[in-house]
Amino acid sequence: MGVKGLQYFMEACCPETCLPVDLRQMAAAHAKAHPDSTATVVVDAMACLRYWYQCHAWVHGEEQKRAEWVKRRLRVNQDIARVFQYIKNHHQQPDREMFCLPSGLATFSRFALKSLGQETWCSVREVDYEIAQYALSNNCMCILGQDTDFVIYDTVAYLSIAKLRLDNMTTVQFCREKLCHILKLQKSDLPLLACVLGNDVVPEQQLQYVRKNALTSYGKKHQGDKVHAVADYISRLHPNVDGILGLSLMHLSKADKEVMEKGMQSYLLPEQTSPWLDCSLPPPEPVCVMQKYMNADILQAAKEKHVQAECFMIYNVLHDGVVDCSNTLEDEEEVELPPQAILFQPIREHIYSILLPALPDSYDHTLSVKEWFVFPGNPLKEPIKVAPRPLNLPERTPDLATLWFGNDSVVKGVRLSTFLAVFDLQDFTEDLNHLDSPLVAVICFVTYVALQAKHLSLEDIDAYLSQAVCIRYKSCSELQQTRVPEVDPRAVQLGSLLLRGLTYIIAANSACGFPFPMSELMPWKTFDGLLFHSKYLQAHSGCSKEELLEGNPAWTTLFLSLRELVLGACRRRGSTIPSQPRRVQHGRPMDSKPHRESGPQPFSTSDQFYRQQTRGPPPYMQGYVHRPRSRHPNRRRYHLAPRWPQYQNQRPGFN
Repeated sequence: MGVKGLQYFMEACCPETCLPVDLRQMAAAHAKAHPDSTATVVVDAMACLRYWYQCHAWVHGEEQKRAEWVKRRLRVNQDIARVFQYIKNHHQQPDREMFCLPSGLATFSRFALKSLGQETWCSVREVDYEIAQYALSNNCMCILGQDTDFVIYDTVAYLSIAKLRLDNMTTVQFCREKLCHILKLQKSDLPLLACVLGNDVVPEQQLQYVRKNALTSYGKKHQGDKVHAVADYISRLHPNVDGILGLSLMHLSKADKEVMEKGMQSYLLPEQTSPWLDCSLPPPEPVCVMQKYMNADILQAAKEKHVQAECFMIYNVLHDGVVDCSNTLEDEEEVELPPQAILFQPIREHIYSILLPALPDSYDHTLSVKEWFVFPGNPLKEPIKVAPRPLNLPERTPDLATLWFGNDSVVKGVRLSTFLAVFDLQDFTEDLNHLDSPLVAVICFVTYVALQAKHLSLEDIDAYLSQAVCIRYKSCSELQQTRVPEVDPRAVQLGSLLLRGLTYIIAANSACGFPFPMSELMPWKTFDGLLFHSKYLQAHSGCSKEELLEGNPAWTTLFLSLRELVLGACRRRGSTIPSQPRRVQHGRPMDSKPHRESGPQPFSTSDQFYRQQTRGPPPYMQGYVHRPRSRHPNRRRYHLAPRWPQYQNQRPGFN
């Protein structure tokens, strides 16, 4: 992220631009200089996730420009493939060098921060821009992150999260003033420097010829010469009066000039100008592509909820008509479990049908959502257009304004029935009346996956449900004592699947006007990666239900009632779930043939998406060129489903 090569240049070639700072002293100086304001640190939360997430057991569970986003996502796919290969070879979690962020961590962290009382905001445009603007306009002390774009913005001091030491509250400031002094540039020249070097707007290779010319003119051959050469090149072009003349001397093609101007404009905060740009050109503003189809009150409410980090996915659909999902911890060699992007697509189609209106016949098109979802075999060359799919309700899909703004008792029931219809569980209302919100979330997820995923077994269901019951009564210290004898790759993927499933549950809750308190649907209420992994190994080893529930009769009773709810729902839809224990000996699954409880022949609604193949790729990869990835033995990086901070479990009545 940020400016290509600038981080290395500042740390390795110009260490004088990296200033050690003491946050306590910095806060005291800020308070003295600004007695009427609080010493506020603006944190780039997305950049900090890797440093915040310090759980030892990481594999057990948990806006950039699109071209750069795709490149990074495909690279992480390779990292994830190496993680699963390591688990298969060694039957344990890789070390921290192979670390990948757990699935869903970015989504749930915003809610975790809010639950801890932290002021949390979500951006509606490029996040770096909003952070830089907020920090400057609110006279904040500094920005804490890990992105060299914050060196380029003319904003407050930028501090490194990677160098932060909480024991003595010290870190490193990457000083833009020192950088300008060394490079003999003005701060207003830094956006041009960033664009020539390459950033998230200007691809590095696009202006390679400019850098080559700069290096040729510079003549020196020392470490860091690329940055020095570009800075010298800019200094020689710097105009005396008219910046447009200076930019024209670079002899850029029309396309290169346009992307250069766009890149520089991306760094201009309100009321800031550049000597390199025509100041009469208006800055680009975000465009709401769905505006002509949507009620203004709906759009405003969606924006407010999004900015305040109170919903998920809704604003992206209603504003841009685009939804993306980053990498998930999925095994590309797993043929029985479909990728989460495919498995949960019917849920997303239902959510889109709630959010987007059906257009009159006078329109020659229907509304759809462009999805950029990462899964094995998807080259991400273009988005997949997904059309809304109507809910299976006796009445038509409720009006969005009614769901969001209605406040009578009837509307509360409509919100609940609409929410359940998203998962095709609209006939489940009476069955769930006695359950609290976290258990409703678990039942919706497990039942949906049991019906959609053809190869989910009774043992998998037992692992999901026993974990959901046990976590309710375990303290944080008890959970930290959980140990697993080995790591199973399928359990890792099932844990990640649950976390992704919870993101769709909170998206459905947002779309339906919040029939449940959002705080009750968080993973720390329902899931712990190590606990799930231990229950998975137990369930697939043939242990008794009493042992699975740790000998507690009350837990066992609750578990059995939840199990019957899930299996009963499956039976009503003509589906039975097979028992297929996958006991592990010396890291190898034992041969076992599935058997089914008596009942009708199984039926899976996911057959249209995914079916185990004896030859060739599964259906979700058809149309893509799949090449087996090489496994370099020395490359590392990996993890399990995440562990979550445990809060006191509150179980209000279902309402």
